[in-house]
Order: sequence, then C-alpha cells, then structure tokens
Amino acid sequence: MTKLAGKNRRKTSPVRQLLSPSRVFIPVVIGLAVAAWMLWKEFDLEKFRMLDWGWQAIFWLGCAILMVVVRDLGYMYRIRVLTDKEISWRNSFDVIMLWEFSSAISPSVVGGSAVALFIVNREGINLGRSTAVVMVTAFLDELFYILMVPLVLLSVGMSDLFPAELRKEIFGYTLGSRHIFYVGYSFILFLTTMILLAIFVAPHTTKRLLVSFTYLGFLKKWRASAIQNGNDIITTSLELKNKPFSFWGQAFGATLFSWTARFWVVNFLILAIGSLTFNEHMMIYARQLVMWVIMLISPTPGGTGVAEYMFGQFLGDYIVDGFPGVVALMWRLFTYYPYLFIGVIVLPGWIRRVYLKRKLITFKK
Repeated sequence: MTKLAGKNRRKTSPVRQLLSPSRVFIPVVIGLAVAAWMLWKEFDLEKFRMLDWGWQAIFWLGCAILMVVVRDLGYMYRIRVLTDKEISWRNSFDVIMLWEFSSAISPSVVGGSAVALFIVNREGINLGRSTAVVMVTAFLDELFYILMVPLVLLSVGMSDLFPAELRKEIFGYTLGSRHIFYVGYSFILFLTTMILLAIFVAPHTTKRLLVSFTYLGFLKKWRASAIQNGNDIITTSLELKNKPFSFWGQAFGATLFSWTARFWVVNFLILAIGSLTFNEHMMIYARQLVMWVIMLISPTPGGTGVAEYMFGQFLGDYIVDGFPGVVALMWRLFTYYPYLFIGVIVLPGWIRRVYLKRKLITFKK
C-alpha cells in the first residue's frame, strides 16, 4: 500500500508542483508591480473623472469579456476535435484551464506543453495520441500566426508598426522591435516548416537525423531524449496522416476564432474609454502580432511584467492620454490573472477526478 501511494505521488508530481504558492505568487507580484508603476507614472485623476463610464463603456467591456469566453470555447472545441471528441465539454474545460494555468506560471520561453501532455494523457488519451494532440496544437497556433501576419501587414503597412524607441539586447547585440520581429517571425516560420516536414513528409528520416546528432561527443547525453522525440514524431505522423479535410478545417477554424478573439479583447477595452477608426483597429491588431513575438522570449512566468511594459510601448498611442497603464492592467485582469486563480480552484478537483477514475478502472479489471 505504501509503495502504491509513493508511486502515485511520483506520477502526480508534475501537476502537484503547480500548486506551489510561489508559482502563483511570483507572477502576480511582478505583474501588479509593473502595472502599479505604469499607473503611478501616467495616471491622471482629473481625466479619469471626465471619462464617461455609462452604458457605452459597459457595452464594450462586455464585448471584451465575450471575447475571452469565445477564446476559451474555441480552445475547448479544438481539444475535442483533436481527441475525436473523447474528452467531454466539461472535462475539456478542465484541460484548457489547467493548460492556460501551466502556461501562466511558466516562463514564456518554456511554455506549458510538458504539463499539457501530462493533462491530456490523464484524461484517458493514450500517450501517443496525447503527444500528437499537443504537437498539432502548437503547429496550428504557429500556422495561424504565419498566415495572419502578412494578411494584416498588407492592410496596415510597415511604416507605423514598430515603436522607434524600443530596444532590447540579445546575445550582446542591441536590436529594435523591427529586427526582433523579423528574427522571431523567421524562426517561427522555420520551426513550423520543420514540424510540417517531420510529421507529414519524413518522420522516420527525422528520427534518424535527430539520433545521428547525438553521436557528436558533447551531445551524447541527449541520445535518449532524441530517440524519444523521434518516436513521438513517428507516432504523431501515424495518428494524423489519414485525418480527413473536415478534421483540419474544424481544428484550424477553432484556432482562428480563438486567436482572433484573444487579440480583439484589447480593441474593445480601448473602445470602453475612447474611440477608434477602422485603420486604428487594424493597426492595434498588427502591433499585437508583433508584441506576441517579443513576449515569447520573456524569461518571466507568463511574460508578466514584460507584457504590461510592452503594452504601453506598442499601444499607448491609441489610448487616451494618461490611461495606458489602466488599460494594460484591465487587459491582464481579463486575459491573464483569471487563469491563475481558476487553475488553483480546478487543479485539486481534477487530480481527484482523474485518479479516482483510474482506481475505478483498475478495480473493475
């Protein structure tokens, strides 16, 4: 009995670690500190009193909340499509909330994919299919970005897209936002192309190539990981090659709705305290696409701190003077902090559910 309990503790550890108070406390403190600094620096009480907080503002705030709901429903629908609807709507809610939670408390450069694989697998999806689901999810997200960037940039142009004053040092080189965007977009395009070729064209060749690199002296310790990753790619390829067009249409359609809703939250928040022309709407959308690439290299959990600062740098021109900090805080309150608290609430119940389900299955056998 003791051995079994110990085994279960070890198996749950990847998710139980998410319950550590410090994992939630640190991003909350960092994000609120940056937001408070922005409010202190820019907030104008007189202008705040002059704003009309009537039904129009309430309407646009309601639209922003609706976009958050659409975003999550899209993700839930996508996970059901990718698992051939073996995960119910109710359980898909847990999966998406915990996936967002793990991303929110992990550095942006790391993400929450490892935990996501564990979560999907514990929902009764075998390890091979779980790997395929997580890999395809990442592929669809990157594909949306690759396709949307040129479409949006064609409508707004490049002249006003990048804040001139934004600079960042990477590997000893000082780069502006334009150069960071070019490097990031090129890397995403390259990575997505490699995933496409590896999964749909040459999975076995990809595995052999990965393993061959580990015969170099300093890479020997990664050989086991290379073999496992190669096996994951082959498994994913077998799972996905024969999927019908409707499968991909539904999955990418859900991705399109989710990411579009994700970005339009900002537009509606700005409309709650001001006004925007159609061209300004598109420019805000385009600047968010650029912001997203820069936030990907953030070392902080969920990009917290960096996101709030970037928001003011990129979108402050389209917000009433004195209120970039207010809108940045509202943006994070709508799109980031809820997942921290919902995750803390959902996680204990999810752990009880999936392990009780496993015990019942074992008992019946």
